[in-house]
Amino acid sequence: MLADFAPIPTIAVTDLPRAQEFYEGVLGFSKDGDAPDGVMYRAGSGSFLVYPSGFAGTNKATYMSFQVPSDAFDDLVGMLRSASVDFLTFDTPVGTWADGVADFGDGARAVWFTDPDGNILNIDTAG
Repeated sequence: MLADFAPIPTIAVTDLPRAQEFYEGVLGFSKDGDAPDGVMYRAGSGSFLVYPSGFAGTNKATYMSFQVPSDAFDDLVGMLRSASVDFLTFDTPVGTWADGVADFGDGARAVWFTDPDGNILNIDTAG
């Protein structure tokens, strides 16, 4: 039933113009249209919605992930670092951490970071 339709992640923010600066200026997304009280962004073959809400940043788990090719991972991490994005670290049952990057072996690596409202995003590679 729902498996036939593409999901659209929705990300709540407190300040839409500030969020647009982050998603467009820091992460490099382009607007894919306006939505009622929000902005749609294209990401690969999908899209996501950023919208204002009083519940912004209350989710303490990863909100949205991007799986990237191994050979693009270091460049993306470097671009985020140059934009002053701070990476999160946390206890994990497997893997090791080095300078904010989790290494799970066999080429699988990941970083986690937040948007200005504390929504957690992730970039990873399967190796």
